[in-house]
Amino acid sequence: MCGRYSLTASLDRLLPRLKGPLPEGLIQHYAPRSQIRPGEPLLIERQEHGQPAVALALWGLLPSWVKDPANGHRPIHARSETVGEKPSFRGPWRHHRCLIPADAFFEKGRMIRRTDGALFWLAGLWERWIGPDGSELDTCCVLTTRPNALIAPLHDRMPVLIPDGLEEPWLAPTDGPGLRALEPLLEPWDPEGWEVVPPLRSEPEQWQLPLFPPTG
Repeated sequence: MCGRYSLTASLDRLLPRLKGPLPEGLIQHYAPRSQIRPGEPLLIERQEHGQPAVALALWGLLPSWVKDPANGHRPIHARSETVGEKPSFRGPWRHHRCLIPADAFFEKGRMIRRTDGALFWLAGLWERWIGPDGSELDTCCVLTTRPNALIAPLHDRMPVLIPDGLEEPWLAPTDGPGLRALEPLLEPWDPEGWEVVPPLRSEPEQWQLPLFPPTG
């Protein structure tokens, strides 16, 4: 589920939602993206060293303990019901939660979005893989939960969404009681104010825009 989403917002709409330092080149080269797929770089909000930061991470989480990234499985989703139990997700669930800005996601060729067109946060996990030579690779995945009444006719899973105003507690590293306090956010969200848009036509490949398009 949710193997594609979009971030078509202009930079002036997006920047007020982002806290902390931005990736180098983002302001100069940001481009709206109507189709974002697994394996592509995602814009994420996270916390590092106790401070908010904006980063890029490839969609498909690579656990830090994998020896060979070329052969490692990279899940694009993590089930919220078992996220604290699975070896690939236990550490990120405690210490590396993130937020992924979006304005729509897709199920069975349908676009799901807010009726007011507002941006929202997909809940995610991120991880950093460090190679023997010191090279680093940041990756991430999207948390999923049971579907609400809007999504159930399309799929048996849907992305977890984090409401505005709860960004700070979601991003803060925690354990034990702190993690249990986050569990209500993993429940299906209220579909009021959301809509499913039927596909009108096939989406041409040239609509797919990179986060940092070529400048030369």
